[in-house]
Amino acid sequence: MAESDSGEKSEQPTAKKLTDARKKGQIARSKDLGTMFVLVGSACALLLMGNSLASAIATMMKRLFHLSRRETMDVNALFSVISDGVSIVIWPMLWIFLIIIIAAFVGNTMLGGMSFSWEAMAPKASRLSPIAGFKRMFGVQAAVELIKSILKFFVVFIVAFILLTTLFEEILALSLESIPDNFDHAVNMLLWMFLVLAMSVGIIAVIDAPYQIWNHTRQLKMTKQEVKDEHKNTEGNPEIKGRIKRTQYEMSQRRMMADVPNSDVVITNPIHYSVALQYDAAVGGAPVLIAKGVDEMAIHIRTIAKENGVEIIQSPALARSLYYTAEVGDDIPEELFAAVAQVLAFIFQLNEHKKGRARRPIPIAKDLPIPDDFKY
Repeated sequence: MAESDSGEKSEQPTAKKLTDARKKGQIARSKDLGTMFVLVGSACALLLMGNSLASAIATMMKRLFHLSRRETMDVNALFSVISDGVSIVIWPMLWIFLIIIIAAFVGNTMLGGMSFSWEAMAPKASRLSPIAGFKRMFGVQAAVELIKSILKFFVVFIVAFILLTTLFEEILALSLESIPDNFDHAVNMLLWMFLVLAMSVGIIAVIDAPYQIWNHTRQLKMTKQEVKDEHKNTEGNPEIKGRIKRTQYEMSQRRMMADVPNSDVVITNPIHYSVALQYDAAVGGAPVLIAKGVDEMAIHIRTIAKENGVEIIQSPALARSLYYTAEVGDDIPEELFAAVAQVLAFIFQLNEHKKGRARRPIPIAKDLPIPDDFKY
C-alpha cells in the first residue's frame, strides 16, 4: 500500500498513455538523426547533381556576360536573357532541393513516425514563463544537449583532422594541376570530405536515438495508482460491470426459463440438478440442451416443466453429466448420445401410450451407458 501511494513512477506507460501522448505531439525525436540525414542528403545531392549544376551555372554566366547591343538597350530583352539564364539553373537546383527534402523527411520521421498535433502547436503560457525557461536552460535535458554538442564538436574535429592529414599531399598537388582540372578536382574533393564529415555526425545520432526512446518512455512512466485508474476508466467501474453482468445473467435465465415449456424432457438428479432437452426429429441432428440449473434453479425448472406437461425423468448420473459437459444452446456431447437416446425413446413411446397408440414402455434402465470420463 505504501508503495502504491508513494507516487513513484515505476510502471511502463500503457498503450493508451502512449496514444494520448502522441495526440499531444509527445513522441521520441532525435534532432541529431534528422541533422545527419539532411547533411548526408545534401552531400549526396551535390555529388549527384554537382556537375550538372556547375555546367548550368557556367552556361548561365556565359549567357549573361555575352549580351548584344540590342539586348543591353532593350529592357524587355534584358529580362528575357535573365529568364533564360535562370531556367538553365533551376532544374539542377530543384533536384538538389528534392533530395534534401526527402532526406529531411526520412530523418525526422524515422524515429517516432509522422505526427501532426494541433494541441502541440497551440500557444502555452508555460512556454512564455521565465521560470520555466530557466528550468529548461539549466535542467537535465539542457545538460545532455550540452554534452552532445561537445561530443559533436570533438567528433567532427577529429574526423576533419584525419581527412586533412590523409589528403594533405593531394591538396598541395592541386597547385601543380592545370586549370580548370584542378578546380574540378578541388570541388570533388571538398564534396567527398563534406560527405564524410556529415556521416561522422551519425556517431552521435546512433547514441542519441536510443537515448531519446529511453527518455521518452521514462517521461511517460506511470505510478501504480495511475495504471489502476486508467484501467478503471477504460474497462469501467467494477461495481457497474458487476451490475451489468448480473442483469445480463438474469435476462439469460429468463430466456432459458421461457424455453423450458418447449422441451421434450427434463432430466433430474432428482433434487440438486435439472437439465431440459429438446429434439427436433424433423430436422435431425443432436438433441439440444435448452436449460439447466442447480438447487433453486433446478426446482424452478421442474416446476415449469410440471405446469406445462413436460415429462420429468430421474437419472442422477446423466443429469450431472449433461450439466457439466454442455452449455445452454449447445448440442449434447457425442459421448452421451446413447444414454440420451434411450431417454428420448422412452419419452416418445410414453407419449404414444398416452394417446392410446402403444403399450406402456419399459422403464429406463438405472445404469445408462455413460463413459467414465463423463461421470461427475
